[in-house]
Amino acid sequence: MQFVEAGGARIPILGLGTFGIEGRDCSRAVEQALRLGYRLIDTAQIYDNEREVGDGIRASGVPRNDVFLITKVWTTRFAPNELVRSVKDSVSRLRAEIDLLLLHWPSPQVPLAETLQALAKVKELGLARHIGLSNFTVALMEEAIALSREPLICDQVEYHPYLDQTKIINACRAHGLAAIAYSPLAKGRIKNDETLIGIGRKYGKSPAQICLRWLIQQNVVAIPRTSKVERLSENLDVFDFVLSEDDMARLFAMGSPEGRITNFGFAPQWD
Repeated sequence: MQFVEAGGARIPILGLGTFGIEGRDCSRAVEQALRLGYRLIDTAQIYDNEREVGDGIRASGVPRNDVFLITKVWTTRFAPNELVRSVKDSVSRLRAEIDLLLLHWPSPQVPLAETLQALAKVKELGLARHIGLSNFTVALMEEAIALSREPLICDQVEYHPYLDQTKIINACRAHGLAAIAYSPLAKGRIKNDETLIGIGRKYGKSPAQICLRWLIQQNVVAIPRTSKVERLSENLDVFDFVLSEDDMARLFAMGSPEGRITNFGFAPQWD
């Protein structure tokens, strides 16, 4: 497994996203992923599966220190006292320290400075080893960096070949933040893409593997979501080949600013 280093954190470059996976399916997927060799698990308060994620980690038998665990604070809990309480609840459900705690979306309801003070307090209390952002624009990222008294180590954003995220990726690099890509397979839309199928034939790989390799070669962390064992294995099998510069360019050419799949209602317009 490769790693991305940022702000003192060492993040596995490929992990499991758990959005939409619930109950026993979630704990089983986490357990199986870790046994296969995954070492990064991503969840969130709003996913309502933190308890099952924690169960899966313990059932896997993988030492807790070998697993990098991410969760996210939901926007209705951004008021300082509520944020700290909600993170304590997350730790209780997970029954584990959080490696990386993120603000899930920017919110206009609570001043960002107040939320970041509470986020820093969570780190200082030892509830989370690292803190960061999710779905923040370049402008909001830079504002958050300026306001935070503790280092922010990432921005987790939607990123796949159909969505041009050049500005946000470049801003992360400029500020020393890791970029983490959710929905890296465009929620399954890539599987019938003729361009990706054609590129995949050259390497003996699937469209999903081509997309994940494209992200890895950008040093972007990818967290594809799946609960199927065969997909878990397929997504992990991306470290034995390298995309050519021409093929990387072909994937970049597929993207546009209009390629977004996910956008929460109150989220600001992206840069």
